Amino acid sequence: MQDKQPHDAEITQSLAAESSTPEAADRPAEDTAAPAQDDPLAVLQAALREAELKAAEHHDAWLRAKAEAENVRRRAQEDIAKASRFAADKFASALLPVRDSLEAALATENQTLESLKEGVELTLKQLSAAFEGAGVTEEHPLNQKFDPNRHQAISAVPSDAEPNTVVNVLQKGYMIHERVLRPAMVMVSQSKG
Repeated sequence: MQDKQPHDAEITQSLAAESSTPEAADRPAEDTAAPAQDDPLAVLQAALREAELKAAEHHDAWLRAKAEAENVRRRAQEDIAKASRFAADKFASALLPVRDSLEAALATENQTLESLKEGVELTLKQLSAAFEGAGVTEEHPLNQKFDPNRHQAISAVPSDAEPNTVVNVLQKGYMIHERVLRPAMVMVSQSKG
């Protein structure tokens, strides 16, 4: 123990002498928290502190990213719910004038057959325009090859037409943007004999 005390005193005197030199005044004060190069424990503690700070920073960034992802998911679910709830909004708005025309036709007294027919034709034009605006198209496959994806065959009849050709359309089908809304009910040809 006695050997250590004189050694500490020498270091203290040496440090005091360095700080009193003019060069020491020009140097910035050393960071007392910086680990001594000779002390491996201090170096390891400093590295640990730095790693802990980086870990905390990364954890904070991860929590923020997780919260943002949750917000995006929640907003997307709300948008999907709104879209499905109000998907028919535009189409329904286009059908309102059709309903108004039908109600006006029924409210009119003493109509002639000619004026009633005219009113129905105008209403049908309004309905066709509403369908067109919504992407709904007719599927009227007369004399076309039977397509089981778009047509529903009710029966097969002997015919001079090529087999599996639509020879009679009992009910038109409808498509909405290349997807079948209602298949056309048809009769198809089969070979005679």
